[in-house]
Amino acid sequence: MSEIFTRPIAALEIIKNPSWEQLRAWAKVGETTTKFGSARYITRIRSRSAKFTDILFAEPDAEQRRWLAEAQASLRTMRLIQLDRVLGNNPDLRLHCRLYLPIENARLAFMWGQSLFDAPPEYAERERADITTVMIPQWRDKFMERRILVDPTTYTTYALGSDYAGEVKKSFLRLAMYWMKEHDGLGLHAGSKVLRVRDQQGELVEKGAIFFGLSGTGKTTLTCHHHFLAGAESVAIRQDDVVLMRSDAYCYGTEDNFFIKTEGLDEESQPLLYGAATSPRAMLENVWVEPDGAPGFLNYTLGRNGRAIVFRADMEYTDASIDLPCADIIVFITRREDIVPAVARLTPAQGAAFFMLGESIETAAGDPAKAGQAVHSVGTNPFIIGSYDEEGNTFLRLLRQNPAVQVFLLNTGRIGARDVNRQERIAVNGERVGAKVSVLDSTEIIKQLAKGGIRWERDPDWGYEVAVEVTGVPDYAERLNPHRYYTPEEYAALTQVLKEDRRAWLAKFPALDPIIPSALGLES
Repeated sequence: MSEIFTRPIAALEIIKNPSWEQLRAWAKVGETTTKFGSARYITRIRSRSAKFTDILFAEPDAEQRRWLAEAQASLRTMRLIQLDRVLGNNPDLRLHCRLYLPIENARLAFMWGQSLFDAPPEYAERERADITTVMIPQWRDKFMERRILVDPTTYTTYALGSDYAGEVKKSFLRLAMYWMKEHDGLGLHAGSKVLRVRDQQGELVEKGAIFFGLSGTGKTTLTCHHHFLAGAESVAIRQDDVVLMRSDAYCYGTEDNFFIKTEGLDEESQPLLYGAATSPRAMLENVWVEPDGAPGFLNYTLGRNGRAIVFRADMEYTDASIDLPCADIIVFITRREDIVPAVARLTPAQGAAFFMLGESIETAAGDPAKAGQAVHSVGTNPFIIGSYDEEGNTFLRLLRQNPAVQVFLLNTGRIGARDVNRQERIAVNGERVGAKVSVLDSTEIIKQLAKGGIRWERDPDWGYEVAVEVTGVPDYAERLNPHRYYTPEEYAALTQVLKEDRRAWLAKFPALDPIIPSALGLES
């Protein structure tokens, strides 16, 4: 533990837990008020500072110590806000979170604070919180624009030079996930919901589901979807970002409200999120506002990373709970455009393999030159602290301890659309080859995972089971069958390319249980 992270905060003045009204008033100078009455702010930094983030298990080096000392000295000249909140809403898991930041940046407290739960008044006088972030957006160093310094041993973050609300939010969630790993569980970058459906015997059952997915795969869209359930059948949306899984597969929720990406948000395709984002209580960041005060979610003048804090209570299909009694269904969402099936059922070891693969593909919007190329992020989680190998082995252990939990792979991309060189396949009539896996396809598949309405058979190339019949998708077997779009030789070549990519990625983790790569036939 480095003592520099635990030094008491000294400031010109510390204002403890001001009201939301006061925070918004302080932030008014930077607010544009929408026609709905909600606040919109524009930031200097418009994404997380991943490249500038240091995780410090050892003592800070000389330069890092200088940054911290200078930052702490600067606080002595500032009026600071201290905001105490609680992450989690279960008697067994309520982590005290404390944010310090200059009063000039009150909007960050106004936004982040309402993503978590109220803290008891006495928390304001505690010497230390469970997790602490000190945010100084005004910080500049002659060699460095910004720096995020994280000390897991003291659960403290110094966020220097960033004024992005997502940096505040993730500083607490990152360390909460690490806290869970240190307490015999695992922090997961996943959304969660409960599906109440009738099974194949007509009995009403509840299935807890969690959804992993990299940006652009549809994780939030599918987490926040009602699946057209009605009557006794319904959904309850619980979380959209991070859950903390216990060893018995119980998943603690972390946040009271959601920090959503607004890119492409429209009322027709995402009515639940759109309704919440146009509520008077929403708080928008880097979202265009039209002259008439309407949020322009499809206008990217301010960039494509527009965000909003939205209230769960402003969304239909939510309830008072944020926890899942059990993650009965675990779904890894990928977006591929070749031979990856629309849905596959995995063994525990295969589930751990896809946890480690955390795969999708680069899109033309992200990098046109790399479109179709595989991308990976362990656990689809860029906030892991510690060993990735340990993360994968722990995930396998949790699955083995809970054999009733089922694990699936869901492809939300296209089937049969790219060749072995990652090029789009175009038919002689100029149309794209292959079939799009639509949102309607995916939402129906998820519903049938809960209902047991899918017939499976084993895939000889990968060892997992693929769907051959899905209730509610009558043309599934023909339209979404990868074999239909390739000759046997093309299919075999694509299989080999995909195996080589997956084998190379998993080989980066030498301490990974060898049963994990071997479960997909990827032994070195």
